[in-house]
Amino acid sequence: MNSFGKLKIYKDKPTIIAEVGVNHECNLKKAFKLISDAKNCGADAVKFQTYKANELAIKNSPAYWDLTKEKTTTQRKLFEKYDKFEDVEFKNLYLECKKKKIIFMSTLFSVQLVNKLSKFLSVLKIASADITNVPLLKAISSQKKPVLLSTGASSLDEIKFALKVLDLPKKQVCIMHCVLNYPTKNENANLNFISTLKKNFPFHLIGYSDHVSPDKDLTSIETAWYLGAQIIEKHFTFDKSKKGNDHYHSADKNDFLRFYERMKKIKILKGNFSKNLKGEANSIKFARRSIVAQKDIKVGEIFSEHNLTTKRPGIYITANNWDKIINKKSKRNIKADTPITIKDF
Repeated sequence: MNSFGKLKIYKDKPTIIAEVGVNHECNLKKAFKLISDAKNCGADAVKFQTYKANELAIKNSPAYWDLTKEKTTTQRKLFEKYDKFEDVEFKNLYLECKKKKIIFMSTLFSVQLVNKLSKFLSVLKIASADITNVPLLKAISSQKKPVLLSTGASSLDEIKFALKVLDLPKKQVCIMHCVLNYPTKNENANLNFISTLKKNFPFHLIGYSDHVSPDKDLTSIETAWYLGAQIIEKHFTFDKSKKGNDHYHSADKNDFLRFYERMKKIKILKGNFSKNLKGEANSIKFARRSIVAQKDIKVGEIFSEHNLTTKRPGIYITANNWDKIINKKSKRNIKADTPITIKDF
């Protein structure tokens, strides 16, 4: 097991970040519940989003999400609903995570916030939309901490551009496959691109930030894990039925618990890289075959394919000794359907 900042990187399961974002709706009690839920269902970290609407978007910046799910028509209006937490609230969130022994994370959307809040963070997150935001990339780079770089709506050249601006050691940047649609349709998830990232950036950790509406098995993140995503973010809520914001494409505690149970079962099913014959000992004895008289054999008769056959169980002279028995002379009379023994030749 390795580490990425304070995040543990496992060999047999993904590192899971419960992406609360602003699903706390600027209510500290709800935020604390989400931290507790994330811890109780086994997530490695809980991540929030930190921004001020007036620093993020102009007044008339148009929506780019599914307006049937989130009806707010401009980015500024939507972000203004959820930008009420200040330094003291984020410090309280950090302290609550510390108390619950889960890693605190937050995506920082401005240079000012990087300078103010990075002291609480062991890993910094860059949102997909900021992959070309040079001032923010430079501010994050200056902290010299591990970085999660989301790559939604970006080309390979833009990913390379961001890496160049960050100018951090390869082992300090995890490149996160992402599709910048809320929610992302299954047919648009394009999870095979994880393999492309692994091929193009072989010395970086590769991860996945998921916006697919969850099914009961969280198939999207399970598939991402099998394709090589080692760190996975999944939006997280206390109530998937709530309207608006990110609730509609988020998982909840029960989803995560089922996911981890599946991971445990799959780990058991995968076993190890050597053949465990102990568990098949009875099958070897009773499902394999022994050499048997196909018909009555008289003393002095030569064993051949005409008077011998192979039948279960494999507890006598086993079938792999066939060529050693053929052409031997029978020392006694042997009844049909009787296993051949060493005394017989």
